[in-house]
Amino acid sequence: MCRLFIGAVAALAIGTQALAADLSPSPPSRLPALATASPAFVSELRFGASAQDPTGPESDTANLTGEVLSVRPWTAADPALNFLIPRFHLGGSINLSGRTSFGYAGLTWTYDITPIVFVEATIGGAVHNGENDPVSPNREALGCTALFRESGSVGVRLTTNWSLMATVEHLSNGGLCSNNRGLTNVGVRVGYTF
Repeated sequence: MCRLFIGAVAALAIGTQALAADLSPSPPSRLPALATASPAFVSELRFGASAQDPTGPESDTANLTGEVLSVRPWTAADPALNFLIPRFHLGGSINLSGRTSFGYAGLTWTYDITPIVFVEATIGGAVHNGENDPVSPNREALGCTALFRESGSVGVRLTTNWSLMATVEHLSNGGLCSNNRGLTNVGVRVGYTF
């Protein structure tokens, strides 16, 4: 009985292999692959230092800065048109002398002048821990806790991944509050692109 069972299993296995060899291969599936690798959300990290408002009451102080940039939500077929598609950014600036520090978010537009040299423009908003009304002689009167933030940069790509940028940023309330001295910082940043 045991031999009969083993023989039946062997005959079934041999028959299945022979039948499989006679079948033509199935046509390739037209459905897209479900497990595709998607790009990471973060495209670049930046770190640097800046001089706090060189012509204002908080001059002679320095900041440490950091920023994260997203990938573009989509890209254009023409690389020159990619300038029109912004990246999202999130960053912060910490004043090393205990003066005004802030966090910010917004949109960044990058335009490649050459494969090495690029320029950037940003617009967004910021919140700060500084003073809104003039209280201390060595502090800015920013008027509102929530401010507009704009910046411009000129950069060079040192390698495929590393870049160096000179940046000017300005924060103000746009005249929405009684005081609007604003804060303008000038600095240098290093970026690492993934």
